[in-house]
Amino acid sequence: MKYLLLNGSIVGKKTRTMLDTFNVYLENQVLDNDLIELIDLRNQQINFSDGRHWQDNQGDTLEVLQKIMAADVIILGVPTYQASIPAPLKNIFDLLPEGAFYQKTVGFLVSAGTAKHFLVMEFQLKPILSFMKANTLSNYVFAQDSDFNGSKIDSDAIRMRLSSYAEDVKVTSEAYCNQIKKQDNSYGF
Repeated sequence: MKYLLLNGSIVGKKTRTMLDTFNVYLENQVLDNDLIELIDLRNQQINFSDGRHWQDNQGDTLEVLQKIMAADVIILGVPTYQASIPAPLKNIFDLLPEGAFYQKTVGFLVSAGTAKHFLVMEFQLKPILSFMKANTLSNYVFAQDSDFNGSKIDSDAIRMRLSSYAEDVKVTSEAYCNQIKKQDNSYGF
């Protein structure tokens, strides 16, 4: 299985910390032949979406899009700004085709200033992922500013939820992929 962890912001230090911590827990769950890759949009030169076919992009943009399209599991790091998902992440969605997440398990880790911002994921991110045909995990890890000391996680509860989420992601994505393979094999061609 190919796991892709994507930091969906160019400034989200807290979200990056959550992704790094989650990555450690996920590495303890996966098999030796599984691949985990973390992409931080801060280190990429991504073009703005202009309506072209996703494969007509070049450079970092095409490389990131190809990795997203090749992944079996995608975990998005999503900081919440002004009660919305970050523009770099929305741009990635706009660069991809409508069915980009078909047969992919997609989850997310969220950081926000207050607990009220959990609704952003429910009313903005989940509908986008649904439209793009993702098998969206029903739960996610949400952390607010009080769970951090600077950009470091300062909450045992958040660390425990990240650990548990890594296990949930592994079990759910494996079951989903196995069901898809079983269904594909039933067609007999």
